[in-house]
Amino acid sequence: MTGLLIGGTASGVGKTTVALAIIACLRKRGYAVQPFKGGPDFLDPTHHSRIAGRKARNLDTWMLSPESNREVLSRAAVGADAVVVEGMMGLFDGKDGVTETGSSAEIAKMLKLPVLLVLDCAKSARSVAATVLGFECFDPDLPLAGLILNRVAGLHHYRLLESAIQARCKTPILGWLPRETSIAIPERHLGLHAAGEREISLGALAHLAETHFKVDAILKLEFPLKTAVSPATVKGESPHVRIGVARDQAFSFYYEDNLDLLREQGAEIIPFSPIADRVLPADLDALYFGGGYPELYARELSENATMLDQIRAFARSGGHIYAECGGLLYLSQQLSTADETVYPMLGILPLKMEMTSKLVDFGYVTVTFTQDCLLGPRGTTIRGHSFHYSRICSDAELATSYQVDFSLSRKQQWEGFTRGNVLASYVHLHFGANPAVARHFATALREARQIEAATP
Repeated sequence: MTGLLIGGTASGVGKTTVALAIIACLRKRGYAVQPFKGGPDFLDPTHHSRIAGRKARNLDTWMLSPESNREVLSRAAVGADAVVVEGMMGLFDGKDGVTETGSSAEIAKMLKLPVLLVLDCAKSARSVAATVLGFECFDPDLPLAGLILNRVAGLHHYRLLESAIQARCKTPILGWLPRETSIAIPERHLGLHAAGEREISLGALAHLAETHFKVDAILKLEFPLKTAVSPATVKGESPHVRIGVARDQAFSFYYEDNLDLLREQGAEIIPFSPIADRVLPADLDALYFGGGYPELYARELSENATMLDQIRAFARSGGHIYAECGGLLYLSQQLSTADETVYPMLGILPLKMEMTSKLVDFGYVTVTFTQDCLLGPRGTTIRGHSFHYSRICSDAELATSYQVDFSLSRKQQWEGFTRGNVLASYVHLHFGANPAVARHFATALREARQIEAATP
């Protein structure tokens, strides 16, 4: 099977553009392409999914075991002709500065994926060859298969780069891209704009690759793919449970594998929009609010009084609610946005939140449950990540269910705010790091439904 990982010398060199161009080109040629994103990223996969026509998945060697990564890959690739993985940050950047743990390089080596290295060549010429040579020598075991030169000023510039690289390096150049503003995706505080906010046509991307890439050579990049494992599903369990998942412009940060793991435990995932819908879907056992951009849609969320009342009533009636990051902001009493406007939110948790101008508590985390909660018994551990531009600005006392250990800062804090059947946190958990969490979540809902059915 055709397969490759698109890495970069750093963040911002054009990995996403190259990935989308290759996906679009292969799709135009009739190939079914399964996209993946390395690391804890929710935004790039929205673009991958739109261009590929298949849901993008995340691979992560810090949050997930090698076996879990292989399972994510093999399941998602069923029916695909090609696999395209976009790496994160620089190729060797990961959990720390000494090992390859959590890096794109580790993903490539673990899955035996050929690497296509993207370089930003703006304002450079022969020096680019030194960069390539450094990447070739840094890890001889890395399957470096080709180069894509980005932000090239024109054909003359490309010829300078080509001669310099070919004189000193062994990795072949498989394409180059000119500076092209029409395909640029704007960025904001959490990363690229999501798909739907900035549409780039599949045709334009495909044409870019056909014009500037050696597509036939890229198609020859192959990797070994084992037969997919059939997912385990709950059989004979009754009743099944229904989880309302908030999915719109404000809430879009979900690991697709989290939802799949819940489905495998007999949960039906029911999407709804806290912005556009006026009522909740019927007969729900739980609500799941992921991360996203509630701060950009605070006015719309705050003005949807009918939906706010519905969710508050659901919480008062004992309904289970799980929220991450943006979902935590939505459950709070109020949210102060970057322009210092204060918007009332759900008020389910006695917290006041405000947006910040810089990242707060960034990085991979290990979470240990300090008490029994919706996701598992005390002592359960699971991995995830934290990435947000907001903070709690009130001193309300609230029970917590998490001990959070940050891998980069070594900071430890108590989190996982808990009130009744509500569990909310800044941490984005990957259920694949401990699938028992999804099983416990679904089981708790099923037992609650059975108790309710037995109550006269």
